[in-house]
Amino acid sequence: MAAVNLGSTGAADAASTAHRGRKPAPAASAPCAPGAIVPGATPAAQGGAEHVTEPVAYDAILLAGFGGPEGQDDVIPFLRNVTSGRGIPDERLEEVAHHYRHFGGVSPINEQNRQLKAALEAELAQRGVDLPVLWGNRNWDPYLNDALAEARERGFAKLIAIATSAYSSYSSCRQYREDFADALADTGAGDEIQIDKVRQFFDHPGFVQPFIEGVRDGIAGLVAEHPGLDRTTEVEVLFATHSIPSTDAAKSGPAERGFGEGGAYAAQHRAVAEVVMREAGATDVPWQLVYQSRSGPPSMPWLEPDINDAIEQLPAEGRKAVVIVPLGFVSDHMEVLWDLDNEALETAGEHGLAAVRVPTPGTHPAYVAGLVDLVLERVQGTPVADRPAMTELGPWYDVCRPGCCENVRLGFRPALAGIAP
Repeated sequence: MAAVNLGSTGAADAASTAHRGRKPAPAASAPCAPGAIVPGATPAAQGGAEHVTEPVAYDAILLAGFGGPEGQDDVIPFLRNVTSGRGIPDERLEEVAHHYRHFGGVSPINEQNRQLKAALEAELAQRGVDLPVLWGNRNWDPYLNDALAEARERGFAKLIAIATSAYSSYSSCRQYREDFADALADTGAGDEIQIDKVRQFFDHPGFVQPFIEGVRDGIAGLVAEHPGLDRTTEVEVLFATHSIPSTDAAKSGPAERGFGEGGAYAAQHRAVAEVVMREAGATDVPWQLVYQSRSGPPSMPWLEPDINDAIEQLPAEGRKAVVIVPLGFVSDHMEVLWDLDNEALETAGEHGLAAVRVPTPGTHPAYVAGLVDLVLERVQGTPVADRPAMTELGPWYDVCRPGCCENVRLGFRPALAGIAP
């Protein structure tokens, strides 16, 4: 597996990476109005309510991505950005660079975000919603700093952010919020720009529907290709997501919810997987939640089982085929193309298993429409009872709760769209 984590969930212990690779000083909190407890938020969100039901006239949408290299010369500088503050030498970064070099040094993630931005703009126009979409990345051009500089130049004062990550953890939520705070500090726009963020959308129908279709089609395709295959005993569905340190997982989500081992991160994935199997009409098919792309020293516990270890065990359990579902990912970026399409499918082949990997949401119409729906929840101040959620865990919070998704090794840094710390 990769020695350094580079996926869209970004479990690397980088400090903010919106700074072209330099290690930033701790950012100052964005200004708060009197009585506010959420820094850098719009007046509707400054009070810290779990769900904001006051309409907000936003000026633009901030689409926040992970970023990726777009040529061979970009690969090592990009990896330095991702691992900023960890002191990892270039020779170790080269151990991961070959994943990118295999694809010409180009990560697909930037082009996927260009396509997502265009799809969002088309959906907004079709609905008659006048909200420009700004795009900024944490680790490569265009950076979040660039997006905020553009917002400042165009006079946009109220932004609603969409992070391209659906679940709750440090790397998939809080680190984005920290980077928003850093970008406001870097650009000096803290007195001019306010940033709210849509809720984590792991159980929003728009995100879940593409996986329902993928599992239904994946199982049906395997059965059609392999006559006599018994779906109830010979097929297994593996829901794959990015592994994160067990200590971070335990801190994901509000502590008072009592999610137990794996925290909100694991609980959300399990809940969504159950919904997908039910809605795909596949409750008779075995499934499990597995993890991929772990990094860090072997002495540090990460969430398990690894997908390759799980695949190796399947023949002994009578399985002949596997459906791999990239449940933790929004698009076919490098960790899907390499860790699943390369490593996991190769492992399946080595163990005599027929295998199929289902698509990520990408620019699926339901996903794009769902993201716009999430923005409009905040624009319109939609009551909680009218917000769709396909699991009992949601709808998730508009304003992250105190202490949510702590990075145990780094501690708390200033972050927007949530109550300190």
